[in-house]
Amino acid sequence: MIKILWVDDEIEHFKSHILFLNKKGYDIDMCKSGPESLNLLQENTYEAILIDQNMPGLSGTESINIINENYPLIPIIMISQNSDDKTIENAIGLRVNDYLIKPLNPNQILLSLTKIFRNKELVANKVISNYQNNYQEINDKINYCNSYEDWIEIYKVLIYWELQLGDIQEKEVSEILYSQKKQANKLFADFIETNYQRLIENKDFLSSINLFKNKILPEITSNTPTLMILIDNLRYDQWKSIEPYVVENCKISTDILYSSILPTTTQYARNSIFSGLSPLELKKTHNNYWVSEVDEGGKNKYEDELLKNQLLKLESKIKYKYFKVTSSKDGNLFYDRLNNEKSNDLTVLVYNFVDMISHAKKDVKFIKELASTDQAYRELTKSWYKNSKLNDIINKAKDLGFKIVITSDHGTINVNKPALISGDKEISNNLRYKTARQVHSKKKEVINLDNPSNYLLPSNHLSSCYIFAKENTYFVYSNNYNNYVNMFKNTYQHGGVSLEEMIVPFIVINPK
Repeated sequence: MIKILWVDDEIEHFKSHILFLNKKGYDIDMCKSGPESLNLLQENTYEAILIDQNMPGLSGTESINIINENYPLIPIIMISQNSDDKTIENAIGLRVNDYLIKPLNPNQILLSLTKIFRNKELVANKVISNYQNNYQEINDKINYCNSYEDWIEIYKVLIYWELQLGDIQEKEVSEILYSQKKQANKLFADFIETNYQRLIENKDFLSSINLFKNKILPEITSNTPTLMILIDNLRYDQWKSIEPYVVENCKISTDILYSSILPTTTQYARNSIFSGLSPLELKKTHNNYWVSEVDEGGKNKYEDELLKNQLLKLESKIKYKYFKVTSSKDGNLFYDRLNNEKSNDLTVLVYNFVDMISHAKKDVKFIKELASTDQAYRELTKSWYKNSKLNDIINKAKDLGFKIVITSDHGTINVNKPALISGDKEISNNLRYKTARQVHSKKKEVINLDNPSNYLLPSNHLSSCYIFAKENTYFVYSNNYNNYVNMFKNTYQHGGVSLEEMIVPFIVINPK
């Protein structure tokens, strides 16, 4: 049965209506006030809400505002004794799905509910039909991708359908799409294994190394202050989830995807963005800023200094400031001082909260349960963004006339396939890539780079090599194997080779 919540301070008057709806397949929970309805919403899942406009205490209108804020996907039918234009306009402003006038006829309610659920069914059927019609074409594109641009385009298509099917929550069809995405990641890894050296040596290939020079610097002018926001660990599908809230009342002038370098981690990819150098060049040129895999301490402590050196190298005289937000306190401080940064040509803000979510997922059972799937992870990101200080910062930046650049350094992938790994005692810790003098794992599960310098990667020893996990694999040791398998299974990791980790959003939003 379809579960409905009916909220009315005179609900006892509608017992015959409820019996009628029960016979039509609707299971009705009843309550008499707004606060009571909010408690029931926390405890149960409802597919629609009937609510009276005029109730003592917390009114129906006030209750609807709270419900819309916390449960925006539940359809609402407002019931009222008023039929004047102003009341109806107010109801439309509350984003209710229908508006019924008392006295109520049970068939009125049935028609309204039928319209809501019939529309949902029609939308779902249309989406599924469209996906079915495109299924073979998607398969063909996956099997015949010949360039990185082809992979970017197919990734866009896969994410488009993932978002469409996620909204209607058709499990069987979503599983078919998941299998297509899995096949895409398998072939993408093969493509990277064959072509990565050629790509990374190509000066025109847009990657972490030349992103600042080729895309960010040309956006900076003395006429308009630019706010560059690097949201650590932000995947393309997460960006598409929060995009409607970010770009509201603004215009996107650039919306592209670029490639993170390998390994897809902060130490390598983000340091390359700020330095404009490959990891190999960075270690050679600024060895004092490079922290090797075996050294203790943060791997990205010198981003401000690296950016300063890149601007000097590019002979750019722009005035800039660098900030990093790793806590709500940092976010509040930056928000308060944003107006002062209008005098800069460029204000750089590194925002680490998405990274905190993804890494906390392996440690906090509650978060792991909240983000058990990519769909749930997107919803968690959306919920976080809507209530985050970053949302406030971006809205304030719009009002202050900043041009806003939004990007990331790499994405993440949900891992669930453990792979045994072994190596010398100085082997690196990351779950998606390893570097050491000796590293051993099954060849079919990894991309092996025996000559790191050919791929613009540094070596800790003359015989060092790198291996990268393909698809949704993660590395574990034979020692305490079961413990680590269970700890990291179904968590979000990065460092390896996948569409989710390597293909990264780059967005430019013009000021109002």
